[in-house]
Parts: sequence; C-alpha cells; structure tokens
Amino acid sequence: MPKLIDVLTLDDAGAGRFLGRTHDLGRARAYGGLVIAQALAAGMRTVPDRLPHSLHAYFLAPGDANAGVEYVVDPVREGRSFTVRRVQALQDGRAILAMMISFHEAEPGLDHQDPMPDVPGPDDCPSDAEMARRYFDRLAPDDPRRRAANQAQLFEMRHVYPGGFFGGGPPRAHNAFWFRAVEPLADDPVLLYGALAYASDFGPMATALLPHAKAPVDDDIRLTSIDHAIWFHRAVTMDDWLLNDLSTPSGQGARGLSFGRIFTRDGRLVASTAQEGLMRQAGR
Repeated sequence: MPKLIDVLTLDDAGAGRFLGRTHDLGRARAYGGLVIAQALAAGMRTVPDRLPHSLHAYFLAPGDANAGVEYVVDPVREGRSFTVRRVQALQDGRAILAMMISFHEAEPGLDHQDPMPDVPGPDDCPSDAEMARRYFDRLAPDDPRRRAANQAQLFEMRHVYPGGFFGGGPPRAHNAFWFRAVEPLADDPVLLYGALAYASDFGPMATALLPHAKAPVDDDIRLTSIDHAIWFHRAVTMDDWLLNDLSTPSGQGARGLSFGRIFTRDGRLVASTAQEGLMRQAGR
C-alpha cells in the first residue's frame, strides 16, 4: 500500500492538468473516495489563497484501480468572495468523474452547529480490522469475498455500531464510526481536506443498506456510487479521531441516500456530506 500522502500528492502536468495514482483495494474498480480526494486536491492546487467550502461530484463511469487518473481543472469563476473550479477525472480520455468546487474568502459571521451525538469514544469501540477478521474467519477459504480489501488501510476506524459494514446487526437507519489517518499528515490544507474527502466515502452506501439488515459484504448486493457532496464548515484537522455520524432518510428504485456529519472528538462539526448510490440485489 502507498502512503496517504502519496495518494494525495499529484504531479503537475501543466495547463491545469494533474496526474494522480490509484491503488488496488482488492477490486477492479478504483475507490470513489480516492478519485474525489484527488479531484479536490487538483482544484485546490489552482486556488492557493482560498479554502473550499463545498464540492459536488458525479461518478460517470467505473474507474480502473490499476491505471492512473488525469485531472483537468477549468477556472469557472474568479469572484471577490468566491472562486469556482470544475474538475474532470479522466482515464484513457474517458471521463469517470465530474466535480464542481466552490472556494470562499474567509470572513466573520454568525456561527451555530448541531450538537455532537452522545456515543462511545473510539477507545470503547471495536476496530475495523477486528470486525473484518471476525467476518472473514466465517468464510470458506476459497470464498472470493476474501479478496475484498479493508478500506481502512490508510485509515484506522472504530465502529460505534459493529454491524454497520459487516452485517449481523438489527435493521436501523443510523450508523456511526470514528476514523483517523494511520500516519500523521503535514499541516497542508491540500492534504488535510483531501484526506477528509477520501474518508467521507466510507459508510454512506453501507448505511443505506442498514434498514434492510444488509451489508456491502453480502454476496447478493451490488453497490455503485452515483453522486457525492461535501460541505466544509470549520478548519479540517487529521491529528485526532473524527466521528462520522450517518443516517439514511430514503431507499427506493434501487437507489439509497445517506447524509453524514463529521465531528472532531471535542464536538466541532467540521463537515457535512451527502451521497446517493445504486444498491442492486443480484438477479434483479
């Protein structure tokens, strides 16, 4: 596995073009959070004096986990308070993701936020590695699901609701887990915002399955992200645990929607997320 800093560091190809490296998570498709993170990093590289306040992305085609990605940044708007960038992610000339990013000049204003939910702390929750080990130990030695990589290889995760990713829990419409980068990151906004964007793709689709007592590891489930949005509220740090508090208001027509709120351990709401994706059952 590469280091997170390697994943988020792009090569500048000139004229608003950047090159990123993918990594294999045990599946043929590139991980959506990686493409979101690199597209955000590409846009931020062209706006050095402002931080992003929101991004909206559409997944257009599956990405190849074993091929690099080219990011093309288009300067849509240069305003007094806001800057807008459009980013396309390309593989072999084919668009796999389209993203709009809006940047805001820092300014004072009214301030409020949702309270952090009352949940067990990370030290009192089982780790993702522990939950994965329990799950894989139940599978036959030749089960192809054993190839599924643990998405937390670049991140450590602790599950408030252990059934959230690997099944076995009762039906519910809420999920929550703690996460943090395995290795410390420099105080570089491109790395910090990119890391948060990468991790924001953990959990939304798993959460949309929970009301049906299903999990992404179930062999009759096929998941594909459709779109993804992030609103950045407060300064992003990755030096301690963050809580991703997720809920799913609706699932219909083979699509599921989830909303997320990301809090620091001391209760600051740093970001909100939304994602819709396909959740098809095999044979339907």
